[in-house]
Amino acid sequence: MRRVLVTGAAGRIGRPVLSLLASRGVAATALVLEDPGSLPAGRVVVGSAEDVDVVRSAMEGADAVIHLAARPAPHYDTPVDVFAGNTRATFIVLEEAGIAGVRRAVIASSYGATGLPWTREPVPPAYLPIDEALPPVVEDPYGLSKQADELTAAMMARRHGLTVVALRYPFVGGVEERLAAHARSLAEDPSRGVRDLWSYLDVRDAALAAVSALSVSDGRAHVAFVAAPTTLVPVPTAELLRRYLPGVPVRRALPGRSVPVDTSAAARLFGFAAQYPYSDGSGAAAG
Repeated sequence: MRRVLVTGAAGRIGRPVLSLLASRGVAATALVLEDPGSLPAGRVVVGSAEDVDVVRSAMEGADAVIHLAARPAPHYDTPVDVFAGNTRATFIVLEEAGIAGVRRAVIASSYGATGLPWTREPVPPAYLPIDEALPPVVEDPYGLSKQADELTAAMMARRHGLTVVALRYPFVGGVEERLAAHARSLAEDPSRGVRDLWSYLDVRDAALAAVSALSVSDGRAHVAFVAAPTTLVPVPTAELLRRYLPGVPVRRALPGRSVPVDTSAAARLFGFAAQYPYSDGSGAAAG
């Protein structure tokens, strides 16, 4: 890779992605709504990923794209703006990539594409561990936008011969920024993590997944869950499932604190394995 365009480059995952690219000697163009300064990118373009002209300008010189710009949850805007904004940005970024001759792209999908986090009433998954074939139960505009993004990726692969990997991210954060507080909350009441299946990913691993997924170059679209291999709650997974998800079929053993999310597609496609398990500071890492 000579240069990677990173959209949403000032965001939670975007900054670590820029840092990882820089550490590997890969040039980056950062597309941001506002320039915060000090981004580790050789070029910064200010504007929206929903603007064709802005994206076209940002795409100049890029030979790969990591598209992270999005409203990250259903409550971040009106339902129309969450769905329409997210899907418009993904369509524009991938279409402009294809027109520019870019042949590798990674987009941020979400665990939310399953619909499980934001149904009006809790809905148990059809089986565990969940995988990319899980029947969705989406009732919210964000989850729907991520489903549409994955369909857009598949269309763009056919339309342009563009390889697109859609990463289904779980709860992502830095240790001090989010993970520590979330871990404490789940330890106090594990029921708070049922909808997310107690899954998480350190932001450094989120960046690693995005950059690693650029290695895929088969001209097809792929969807892959990524997550830490263990849950964020200090209770054996079998006990969590017995307590909170009784009756849900478990297709394979989940020993210890194994996360009930199948990440084998990411391992197979681009060799992903999380490197930063959460530690509570006592030296005891999750799992």
